[in-house]
Amino acid sequence: MHEIDKEKFGRFLVQLRKERSMTQKDLAERLYVSDKAVSKWERGLSLPDISLLQPLSELLGVSVTELLSGQFIPSDQPMTVKEVEPLLTGALSMTAQEQEAQRAHRRQWLPWYLGAAVLWAAELWAVRGTGWLWDDLCVSIWLPSAMAACFGAYYCFFAKEKLPAFYDQNKINFYSDGALRMNLPGVYFNNRNWPHILRACRTWTCVTMAAWTALCCAARMVLEPLGAPFLWLAILALTLLGIFGGLFIPVYAAGRKYG
Repeated sequence: MHEIDKEKFGRFLVQLRKERSMTQKDLAERLYVSDKAVSKWERGLSLPDISLLQPLSELLGVSVTELLSGQFIPSDQPMTVKEVEPLLTGALSMTAQEQEAQRAHRRQWLPWYLGAAVLWAAELWAVRGTGWLWDDLCVSIWLPSAMAACFGAYYCFFAKEKLPAFYDQNKINFYSDGALRMNLPGVYFNNRNWPHILRACRTWTCVTMAAWTALCCAARMVLEPLGAPFLWLAILALTLLGIFGGLFIPVYAAGRKYG
């Protein structure tokens, strides 16, 4: 498999950007990526996604072939098929590299998810003799952790690490993937804030699985002497806060901050 010379690509990118009096931030904003991503391209640490090659070449006033080869190609000296084919093959291989990077990133969350699940099971086992797992308020103990386990499996292992390009090209405030729907008024999903939103979702699911049962049981121990009506209202409020506030607020904050 032909490898594109990342350092040569980076040097050429720096040259083209400076010729157009653009900063890394200017270029990043035009491509809807982070300036850190542009910095990595220019230092030869990584290459752009294949979907960015065409808009990047148009911004810099060169062809995709020139961009990939890291040099200007005189019009009277066109590249042959044998010269162009390895460049295209190398560009396509970037997608495979990205996929492997995504799989590696997801594997990083496996121990956190499994650890949280083990803690949840241990907490349920510890309170099995209290009767709280089967009484009228049992849903407050089961529901948030069960939801976190289901959503956590999706966010940690199946959620897309990168959004399609049309999210960067349009202002879209909802995300849809199969049965999952996410709608945040005032937040536009794109590839700048999506990694941070994913991290917030994954963190919430693991923390909720690991800590919710213990937190809810501790709250019941403190609140039970105050009487049934107050206990019901307090546990209900705590449950709603854990389900909606614990997830919505961090996700909304991440979406607004990095969007």
